[in-house]
Amino acid sequence: MPVIIRHMAIGLAVFAVQWLILGRLRLWGAYPDAVLLYLAYTAIRYGRQAGAVTGFGFGFLMDAIYDTWGLHMFVKTLVGFMLGMLSSSESDNLVIRPRQAFLGGLVIAIVHNGIFVTLLALQSGARNSFLVTGLWLGSAIYTAVVATLFLVFSDR
Repeated sequence: MPVIIRHMAIGLAVFAVQWLILGRLRLWGAYPDAVLLYLAYTAIRYGRQAGAVTGFGFGFLMDAIYDTWGLHMFVKTLVGFMLGMLSSSESDNLVIRPRQAFLGGLVIAIVHNGIFVTLLALQSGARNSFLVTGLWLGSAIYTAVVATLFLVFSDR
């Protein structure tokens, strides 16, 4: 199976898991973002163009599902492009340890969620502490925990 088709199938599976399972596993209103983790993996492994295209595609799907037209698409495209600048020619031999997965997932989710929450607040005019505590920081920590758990269980 060609690489692009395999990655599209994996991406759609990750999106389905996010939409059907992880999006419903909320803790105090926070939810993990497995799509962001897969986007980060794709961008770091394949570069800016792949990161931006993947971010745009996932963002479009998330905007369609969650009715946030343009927000997910813009933020995920931007994050995919920025993370793609971190790719290297030695990304095939990339070894990630659980602590790195947690910290990397946390930093990526804090940046992503910060931009998303800011744009969401500007669009809706909302001003409450849940945007910061739940959607921004809570979801970032939850995403980092999911990244660590995924890494630990995928090594077995």
